Amino acid sequence: MSANSSSKLSLYGGIAANVAIAVSKFVAAYVTGSSAMLSEGIHSLVDTGNGGLLLYGMSRSQRPADAQHPFGHGKELYFWALIVAVLIFAIGGGMSFYEGIKHLEHPEPLEDAKWNYIVLGISILFEGAALVLALRALLEKQAAGRSFWTTLRTSRDPAVFASVLENAAAVAGLLIALLGVYFGHLLNNPLFDGGASIIIGLLLMGVAVLLVSRTKALLIGEGVNDETTQQVQALTRQVPGVTTVRPPLTMYLSPDDVMLALDVDFDDQLTATQVEAAVVAVQDRIRAQYPEFKRIFIEAKSLADRA
Repeated sequence: MSANSSSKLSLYGGIAANVAIAVSKFVAAYVTGSSAMLSEGIHSLVDTGNGGLLLYGMSRSQRPADAQHPFGHGKELYFWALIVAVLIFAIGGGMSFYEGIKHLEHPEPLEDAKWNYIVLGISILFEGAALVLALRALLEKQAAGRSFWTTLRTSRDPAVFASVLENAAAVAGLLIALLGVYFGHLLNNPLFDGGASIIIGLLLMGVAVLLVSRTKALLIGEGVNDETTQQVQALTRQVPGVTTVRPPLTMYLSPDDVMLALDVDFDDQLTATQVEAAVVAVQDRIRAQYPEFKRIFIEAKSLADRA
């Protein structure tokens, strides 16, 4: 299965789980009057819409280049990931926090907690399955010798890292809601339920801030890591006729499309034909190890001097 297919599978799995879970949570919240359950219902509803937006962004980003967008539409995926982060913060986190405050000001006792336990238990299973799919998609892109957290922090695919963070927050939120309902019912104190809703809201806001930070870096033109930059320079120096390679300029146009600009000095004794062959050799050598460099621009100094 390709990385792109596994990304879509994780999103489809999350959407399917969240649709069923959101309905059951809202029904349980209506029956029991639980603020935490209402917050979790809102959370699942927002996650459903977010998965749809990421799928839409993936579809839009794969459109071919045109005259107005000569480098393609890859960055559109990053735009929709930013919208998803804003929705998580404003709707998911904001409404959950508001519901918790309202429940603390006007506490209502839980009427029948067993429905909350049933729905939360089922939800944890479904959300856990969606999280496993998202983690599998992330691990498929994990480089050898790189830790899980480094892979998550440096991932350039919003369909993967947003899905992992959303589903992880969903599982954590469900556990918080479960504790709020349990202690609220055990101690006959509805304040625990409202407090759980506030914590869930803060959790979602924290996840949203992480997503905004990650997508912002990609939107404004993040490049490859230092290790890759050094390796590109080393590969270029291995080509016969290359004398000097300056630090390259790179930028992610999409998760699997990176632009590379190289400033290279060639041996002055080379003819124009030999320099042209060396340029092709540099491109082939780099793409053989890093196929994501789909656009490689090389400024050949010896050619420029002769011109």
